[in-house]
Amino acid sequence: MEILRKITFAITFTVLVSTLMAQNPAALQAAFVKSYESEQAGKYSDAVNALKAVYKADSYVLNTRLGWLSYLAKQYTESVSYYDKSIALKPYAIEARFGCVKPLSALESWEKVKSHYEQILKIDPQNTIANYWLGVIYYNRKDYANATKLFEKTVNLYPLDYDSVIMLAWSKLNSGKSADAKVLFNQALILRPDDSSALSGLKLIK
Repeated sequence: MEILRKITFAITFTVLVSTLMAQNPAALQAAFVKSYESEQAGKYSDAVNALKAVYKADSYVLNTRLGWLSYLAKQYTESVSYYDKSIALKPYAIEARFGCVKPLSALESWEKVKSHYEQILKIDPQNTIANYWLGVIYYNRKDYANATKLFEKTVNLYPLDYDSVIMLAWSKLNSGKSADAKVLFNQALILRPDDSSALSGLKLIK
């Protein structure tokens, strides 16, 4: 009976604490303040612990923040786990997906990185960050046709963005479209005079 009483007390106490936390936003705010201060000081583990003290599995904001702090603490697997919970809670929010890309990149889980960018683009087809970095993935895999489509989107939205212009130029060149590549390399030189990448590309065009 004594054991049963202890178990019952423990359960009751846990429920009570959870209820109080749900009714006490000040405690949550204080935990976040402490996590921000610890992050600024480079004490990422302390920042994580501050939020774990008020952790609720169904909280999008807590899981997302813990995903970021765990990434900074180089706890990449744990970071992914928190971001996955955030994504499950808010499937149409793209910030957690962008956050998850960071620890996945550190783990070199490129297929999962690619999947997140694809999911982001299903939600927000014009998202330039996702278009650009998915384009980089395709380019590195020598899939220049898909890389070109993605870089064209970013260049159409931001014609003066050097990074997109130069990647589109190289994608065009590697696709055998030298005339288009030449125009783009020259455009890159306007954006960044004497750019070595653009000059190297022009030398390859006869």
